[in-house]
Amino acid sequence: MLKARDWRQWRTRDHLLVFGPAFVLAVAAFVLAISFVKPAPPRRIVMATGRPDGAYHQYGLRYQAELAREGIRVELRATSGSVENVRLLADPASGVDVAFVQGGVRGPGPAPELFALGSLYFEPLWIFSRSGARTDDMLGLRGKRLAVGPEGSGTRALIDLLLSANGIRPDSLTLSPLTGLDAVRALRAGAVDVAALVASPESSALREAASVPEITLMSFPRAEAYSRLYPFLSRLILPEGALNLERDVPPRDVVLVAAATSLVVRPDFHPALSDLLLVAATRLHSRAGVFERPRQFPSPDFTDFPLSEEAARFYRNGPPFLARYLPFWAASLVDRMKIMLLPLLALLFPLFKILPPTYRWRIRRKIFKWYREVQTADMALAQSQSVESLDRILARLDAAEHEMRQINIPLGYSDAHYHLRVHFDMVRAKVLAAKDKLLSDAPARAPQR
Repeated sequence: MLKARDWRQWRTRDHLLVFGPAFVLAVAAFVLAISFVKPAPPRRIVMATGRPDGAYHQYGLRYQAELAREGIRVELRATSGSVENVRLLADPASGVDVAFVQGGVRGPGPAPELFALGSLYFEPLWIFSRSGARTDDMLGLRGKRLAVGPEGSGTRALIDLLLSANGIRPDSLTLSPLTGLDAVRALRAGAVDVAALVASPESSALREAASVPEITLMSFPRAEAYSRLYPFLSRLILPEGALNLERDVPPRDVVLVAAATSLVVRPDFHPALSDLLLVAATRLHSRAGVFERPRQFPSPDFTDFPLSEEAARFYRNGPPFLARYLPFWAASLVDRMKIMLLPLLALLFPLFKILPPTYRWRIRRKIFKWYREVQTADMALAQSQSVESLDRILARLDAAEHEMRQINIPLGYSDAHYHLRVHFDMVRAKVLAAKDKLLSDAPARAPQR
C-alpha cells in the first residue's frame, strides 16, 4: 500500500498530465495576446503653458496638483504663448505632450496633426486705452502705439488677424511686445496708447487695468460680424459692474469678442492620460464664471483642432466606467488587459469543457484496464480442463488484483474501483468452484480407469 506522500505524488502527476498542456496553451495564448496590448501610460508628461505670470501657467499648476494625486508627474514648460505651444507640439523632438492653445492659433505653415481634448474657458480680447485716445472700434487703432505681446503669443496672433481684417497695415501703427502687467503699467504711464490683452476675467493684469479710472475698455460694436467670419471667436457681453461692483466697472454693458482656450495634445498622446486630463478639466473648469454657464466647460465646441477619439467618447459617454470606481493605475491596467479577454475566453471556455471529461477518462482508464485480466481469466476458465490450468488462472488473478490494489483512486471514483474488486472476487469464485468440482470428480473417475 502506498504511503500518503506517494499518493499525493500520484495525484499531482495525474493532474499535471491532464491540466499541464492546457496551462501551457493558455500561457502561450496570453503571451501572444499581450503583444497587442497598449503600452502602459507614462508616469511623466510635459505641459507647455505660457508666461510664468499668465493664466496658462497658473492653470498648469492646478493640473500638476490634480494629476499628482494619480501618480502622474506634470513638468511645466514656460513659453511665450499659444503660437510657440503649437510649434512645440508639432515638433516631436521638443518633448512637449500637451499644451494650452488659444482659439484661432494654428501656428506658421501647414496645420500640424494635433488633436484637441476640448475647450476650457473663454478668453476675451480686452483692449484698454487712455480716456482721450478715442478708440471706439478696431478702426480707431490706426496710428496708435499698441502693446500687443511678443511674437509667439496668442494675443499678438489675434491682434494681427483683426488688424489685417480691418485693412490696418502694420506700418501704420507702432507695436510693442509688452504684455500682461507690463503692458497695463506702460499704458498707465503713457508709454503706449493701447494695451491689448487676451485673458480671463480673473487675470491680475485685467484687474489692475480696471482699477485705473483714466483707462477705459473698448467695446466691439461689430462683434457679431467677427464671430461669423471667424468661427473660433464668440460674441460675449460683459455686464455693467461685472469687474467691480463698488466702482461700477465697467459703467455700461460692453460687447467683447473672445476665443476659447483649448487643451491640445500630440497624436501619440496616451489615451488613458487623455481621460485623466479630461476628468481633471471637469473639476477645474465646470464652475460658472463671468461668461461661462455652470458645466459649460470643458466642451467639444470652440476648438480649432479636431477632437481626439478619446475626447469625443468622453463628451458622449462621460468618464470611462472603470475610472469612476478605480484608481487611475488600476483602471488603466484593466483597460489594457481587456484586449486579452476575448482570445483567452475563446480558448479557456472549450478547455473547461474538455478537461473534466478528460480527467475522468484518465482516472477510469486506470481502473478499466484491469478488466482485461478479469475478462481473460473468465474466458480461460471455459477452456480449462485441469486443476493445473485453474491454478495458473488463480495465480494470474491474484497477481493482477494485488497490483490493482496498489492504485489510489480519488474518492469520487471509488465506486468503479470497488466494482472492479467485486468482479475479481466473482471470477475467482467461479475458478475455485470449477477447481473444487474437478477435485471432487477425480476419485469417482479413478476406479473406472
